[in-house]
Amino acid sequence: MGALIRRFIALALALTMLPAAAAAGRLEPEDVVARSEAAIGRQVGGYTLTDSNGDALPLSTFQGRPLVISLVYTSCSSVCPVTTQHVRQAVVSAREVLGEDAFAVLTVGFDTRHDTPAQLRAFASTQGLDLGDWQLASSDAGTMQALLRDVGFSYDAAAGGFEHLTQTTILDAEGRVYRQVYGDSFPDQIFIEPLKELVFGTETRSLSLGDLVNRIKFICTVYNPSSRAYEFDYAIGFGIVIGGLSLILSGLVIFRLWRGNRYGAPH
Repeated sequence: MGALIRRFIALALALTMLPAAAAAGRLEPEDVVARSEAAIGRQVGGYTLTDSNGDALPLSTFQGRPLVISLVYTSCSSVCPVTTQHVRQAVVSAREVLGEDAFAVLTVGFDTRHDTPAQLRAFASTQGLDLGDWQLASSDAGTMQALLRDVGFSYDAAAGGFEHLTQTTILDAEGRVYRQVYGDSFPDQIFIEPLKELVFGTETRSLSLGDLVNRIKFICTVYNPSSRAYEFDYAIGFGIVIGGLSLILSGLVIFRLWRGNRYGAPH
């Protein structure tokens, strides 16, 4: 049910994101969102891109931390700049919560003919992408097609530019697609939550006291829209303690009833 709801939301977002020409049949929102969602869990290849300085940039250099990939074309004058500014704001918010070096960001120019290093530098300057751990890159057509296929990104040529799904992809520390974020404007928590899951971890790896405490901290950390930060919710922690005690007491009562029936029954 949760996956179905996420798919419905993604489709609703995509319908607002694609240009009007897409509705005429160039790109079908349902298809492109399905392709995007199908990429979740996929390992992205170890491609080598070219950064804004003209140097080789292997994607393997980003492994070890989550990576946010923002997909744009630099000659875009409408959606891509707006999306980039929103991603920039979301990155600033996420780093305030998770730490400055918790994840890296890569803006990928998918227009391989025109997204040259010089164009990428100009785009970075115009958009104020001077934050740490934020790089811009493009590549040759073959490499780009393979990368876009791995991350489930769809686009099509149109008059004066491209029709494309407005998609920001989050990779885990091993380079697998972990989450897709859609739209040129999205709530911070849609962006921060998956990064929080990757940075803090969502699975208890052992039954050690430290791991259990970390798991409880994760469960009790919630997003506060007023402060625009994640905070420890003591009410949730208190609820977990009360719930745990209730289960223990219920178990004791059941055990005593079982024991009484077993040994008190006539033979």
